[in-house]
Amino acid sequence: MNDLAKTLAALREAVRLTPGNIPLLRHYIITLLDLTRYDEAEQFLKEMLAADARNNHLQLLLAETFYRQGKNSHSLAIVETICNPQNPFAPALVLHAKLLYRNGEVRRAVEEYKRAIEHDETLADADFANLLGINASWDDQVTDANDDEVVDGKIRHSATDDASSMEIRFERPKMKFDQVGGMDSVKEQIQIKIIYPITHSEMFAAYGKKAGGGILLYGPPGCGKTFIARATAGEVDANFITIGINDILDMWMGNSERNLHEVFQNARRNRPCVLFFDEVDALGASRSDMRQSAGRHLVNQFLAEMDGIDADNEGLLILGATNAPWHVDGAFRRPGRFDRVIFVPPPDDTAREHILQIHLAGKPSDRIDFRKIAAKTAEFSGADLKAVVDVAIETKLQQAIKSGMPTPISTNDLLVAAKAVRPTTKEWFSTARNHAIYANQGGTYDDILAYLKIK
Repeated sequence: MNDLAKTLAALREAVRLTPGNIPLLRHYIITLLDLTRYDEAEQFLKEMLAADARNNHLQLLLAETFYRQGKNSHSLAIVETICNPQNPFAPALVLHAKLLYRNGEVRRAVEEYKRAIEHDETLADADFANLLGINASWDDQVTDANDDEVVDGKIRHSATDDASSMEIRFERPKMKFDQVGGMDSVKEQIQIKIIYPITHSEMFAAYGKKAGGGILLYGPPGCGKTFIARATAGEVDANFITIGINDILDMWMGNSERNLHEVFQNARRNRPCVLFFDEVDALGASRSDMRQSAGRHLVNQFLAEMDGIDADNEGLLILGATNAPWHVDGAFRRPGRFDRVIFVPPPDDTAREHILQIHLAGKPSDRIDFRKIAAKTAEFSGADLKAVVDVAIETKLQQAIKSGMPTPISTNDLLVAAKAVRPTTKEWFSTARNHAIYANQGGTYDDILAYLKIK
């Protein structure tokens, strides 16, 4: 054993004997990182976290280990968990600022770094401050005036009373759950929470249970969250309103809240109504991530509308969909709001067969072996499967133009097309896995761990 190995072994043993000695622990981990022994540092910290999972110092060191390796999403998943706005952990704020800067979010990085220094001046990093370009002129640019929002040096004042009203679009979907492939668990939970209180109203009334409430659907993009929301409205023959970020947000302060209130009021006047918020994390983002008062006001308005403080929400069914549930404000998950959070995974084998059949309906095909294609498209979302069909059709069209004779789509055509399409869910699961492992207080993301077969 050489001198370096002996030194590291001695340090490691000293840390094990005095687990509460944070400076010694940090010295050992930083030494490993400086020697680029990342795997060793990561393994040691995970072993210690297994015995003390809520130790902020251990979590921060693991986040730094990921940061040194360029694993930004891994690091961010941990840092966002320990950056408690009520009781800020200043060292974590500094690392958060560095992650934001690395991601190109310079303004937010400046704000987070300054917040860290306000809590602990000893964390000041002159080199990083120079990178951020922190100086007096920047302070002048980001200073708020009377809580009005400052954007590019101009103040956005509150909205006027004669602001134009937004247009609310209703529809009555005809599709039902039998047209949705797979998703049996998701359907069952929606039936219990939303559908049965309407279709069996007398039984629920006997137990004092009203029709209404909210469900938050989350999962990889393209896996049918919007589709099942529309089918939910069809199941109860209800009005359906789809709301996106562009329908609500307005450049003038106060107008966004007014638009949101108008949406809820229209839904209440047309009950039963399914109100579907797509990309709900954009409207209900965590207030701890916000520095502008306008965003916090909108979240507060959203929560008030869901609570029905000034109105009755009975018969109002609220569905939200998001690809990033970790960015949704925690207050939305309290009882009476989005109190049911449902994971919508990529379609299983049966669902993939059904989806492929839907996309090939009406198109020339030759005895397709849907089971074989489904077996070769694991992890594909519904949108990915549509892409497979589109690629196969484009290939057949090219062949038909050259030969002058169209031929039907075959199983082999679809198998070849599937090799050309990369499942988009992989990138999402890479990020979700980090949150499920390192930021899963309360077991919110246990479904992700179960899907990935992580114990």
